[in-house]
Amino acid sequence: MSVIDKLAGLVEKLYNETADYSENPSDAQLWYNRGYANGVVAYFIKNGFVEKLSTLTLDAPDIYQGEQIMEWHKAYHHGFEMGERESGEVHQK
Repeated sequence: MSVIDKLAGLVEKLYNETADYSENPSDAQLWYNRGYANGVVAYFIKNGFVEKLSTLTLDAPDIYQGEQIMEWHKAYHHGFEMGERESGEVHQK
């Protein structure tokens, strides 16, 4: 199984585990995990792998762009940054 296939599986797993994340604003781990998944999605989009996620209903790319004042914003965006960066790191190896 390729690294891209493993990352696609991770996105699916995290989407399933965080399905109700928006109903739990105090659960930073849920928000981080959803952000991480969306960071991987962003990496896929930038590198032409998004078809690997065709079975999922993806979040809008700019879903939380204007929410900087919310506490969960930090967890979500930290997860997003880590997911995007680490996807590149493992894919480039």
